[in-house]
Amino acid sequence: MIKFMSFSSGSCGNCYWLGNDEKGILIDTGVSLRHLKKLMLLHGLDENSFSSILVTHDHMDHIRSLGSFCKRLQKPVYATTLLHEALIRHSYAMPSIMGCRRDLREGEWNDVDGFMVHYFVVPHDATQTVGYAIEFEGLRFVIMTDVGRMTDEAVEFASKADVVVVESNYDVDMLMGGSYPHDLKMRICQGNGHLSNDECAAAIKRFWHEGLRFIFLCHLSENNNTPTLAYETSKRALDELGVSDKVQLAALPRQYPSRLYVIG
Repeated sequence: MIKFMSFSSGSCGNCYWLGNDEKGILIDTGVSLRHLKKLMLLHGLDENSFSSILVTHDHMDHIRSLGSFCKRLQKPVYATTLLHEALIRHSYAMPSIMGCRRDLREGEWNDVDGFMVHYFVVPHDATQTVGYAIEFEGLRFVIMTDVGRMTDEAVEFASKADVVVVESNYDVDMLMGGSYPHDLKMRICQGNGHLSNDECAAAIKRFWHEGLRFIFLCHLSENNNTPTLAYETSKRALDELGVSDKVQLAALPRQYPSRLYVIG
């Protein structure tokens, strides 16, 4: 049995926890340590509920508090070598990350304190952006929070997962009809920015399989999406497959924690 919780999911900050009653890992540090501790205590967790941190990429909303986490907790931080080389020069991470650095091996499963972790690269306009496949307690969990377009490799990992956390960032009509400058709109939608609701739904059709039990929609835009639109778009995809009763679908909140999900 594993548990999953999102503490924040969106451009305001990203932070997720995965574990059980004995151990856990944190994915991204886009919220303050003080705020995280407060939220964890409300759900029977604390700073000892995770032993390591995974980083998906070096954008501010994912690493805003990484330096303070390293300085105050001294827990290992796992990322790719390329990403770590960027983090050791980043104002949000340096110099505290130096003693916490752990490089993930490319193309293989890495043992992260009992969690088997395999990263895969996804398109997004950071130094490098990765999704993670995580095996723990006999279950496989896949998370990809910022995805400019869905890759075959990402679909392959998701098609073997029990739980998938996938970006459903924007509604195309809201984005194109909204107030964002043209250049920003193009940055978001042209394959190296974010995944739309429609693209997320199309990806779900590709990776759905009989063993899939939970789909969490993450990183919803505050200005170009709504939880209802994101949910309904993916729900239609599941309805068209005739499997909406076989998988639990939820849109993760942007600025406050989700409930604590128990899986297993």
